[in-house]
Amino acid sequence: MQFNTYLFACFFAVVLAVHHAPLPWTARKIALLGFSYAFYAAWDPAFVVLLWGSTVVDWFAARAMMRTGRPGLRRALLAASLVFNLGLLGYFKYAGFLQRTIAVVLGALGVSFTVAPVDIVLPIGISFYTFMTLSYTIDVYLGRSRPARSFLDYALYVTFFPHLVSGPIVRATELVPQFETERRATGAQLGWGLAVLAIGLFQKVVLADGVLAPVVDRVFAARPAHVATSDAWAGAVAFAGQIFFDFAGYSSCAIGVSLCLGFALPDNFRAPYGAIGISDFWRRWHMSLSSWLRDYLYIPLGGNRRGALRTHVNLALTMLIGGLWHGASWTFVAWGGLHGGYLIGERLVRAAVPASPVWSARAVQLALGLVTFVLVCVAWVFFRAVSFDQAFCILAAMAGRGRGAGHPGWWLAVLPVAALVAVHGWMRATTLEAVVERCPWPVRSALLAGAVVSLFLFSGVDRAFIYFQF
Repeated sequence: MQFNTYLFACFFAVVLAVHHAPLPWTARKIALLGFSYAFYAAWDPAFVVLLWGSTVVDWFAARAMMRTGRPGLRRALLAASLVFNLGLLGYFKYAGFLQRTIAVVLGALGVSFTVAPVDIVLPIGISFYTFMTLSYTIDVYLGRSRPARSFLDYALYVTFFPHLVSGPIVRATELVPQFETERRATGAQLGWGLAVLAIGLFQKVVLADGVLAPVVDRVFAARPAHVATSDAWAGAVAFAGQIFFDFAGYSSCAIGVSLCLGFALPDNFRAPYGAIGISDFWRRWHMSLSSWLRDYLYIPLGGNRRGALRTHVNLALTMLIGGLWHGASWTFVAWGGLHGGYLIGERLVRAAVPASPVWSARAVQLALGLVTFVLVCVAWVFFRAVSFDQAFCILAAMAGRGRGAGHPGWWLAVLPVAALVAVHGWMRATTLEAVVERCPWPVRSALLAGAVVSLFLFSGVDRAFIYFQF
């Protein structure tokens, strides 16, 4: 079930009615858990079993870790949680990828390797809820948090339908306490939640799918060797806008739906295309994943505490694994590796160039912001391309080796992305809520009404959210 469907509108109306009905809090939580399972089962009911498995295993593992004082048993329980969750993720997401990689490597060595191809359906959202349950058991093991007091609260944390499929990747300490006390949305929360939901749908349906996706699809569907330079840049920039509006649109929908029910989810984006530097970009883009990789991978590897060389290795490993998390393809690994290289290069430049007031000059900040955006667009080519051949041909065209005059109309897709970059630069130090509060109510009303009307104008466009495949 997708947020951008009439089926979800009907589903959500029923959820709101039941959640705000005069029922005991426990009964309403049970209903919300049932609705969450129904939401997930709309794709494939069989995969609900995986949700149950992750929920039950980590619930009992965390409680057992809390009860025992034996370090060896605690480590064994944590290992059991890691093996179970990462084993499921590895099998469903990476088994086919591993088989194909082994075949290519052995073929390059002259060894014949022929087995029946692995054809496994990827359970939707498995990457997201796996990271959530792992963070729960790891935090309990490290003493950062205590196990949830109620199995119902923990099960609802894992399966809460707004964030279940594509995040944000919420920590148990952020959401479980909200389930422990009775909640209903106030009038202000309901109104703001519906507005954020409408904004998210506008980003997804109108901007990502209606305006940008057609240009991106044409550029990346063209014969790679015949892509014009202007088309290659138009496609890369348009995809930068498409993936932001698509994923930030989903996060906005999740936050808005949650707020309508009286719950708060953390922000997942904070003007990322206004970033100055790649490290700043990752503090603003998919923040729940960035903080997860930092806390559960980069810091345990040693972070920046063991010298410059080890810091660079840790950065590279973290970003390579982050790329692989996104998809079972070497192009995603290359995307992550490229960002790792960017981060290392940024650290080297900062160490070599002395601090100076000139770096705070507005013109310099604008130039650095533009360089950051261009580097991000270059990396997005690997994220979107279906093969290295296609990625390198697009990049070669972007470098001036394209053929032909290109399609002038495709450059129109760059305009909304340019506007997006300008808005993000303006919003670097503020939030959407703060901007809305300063905006006169007639302007707010007119913009929101225009967004809602445009949803119906683009209602024929039906595309799944991009991050559903991860």
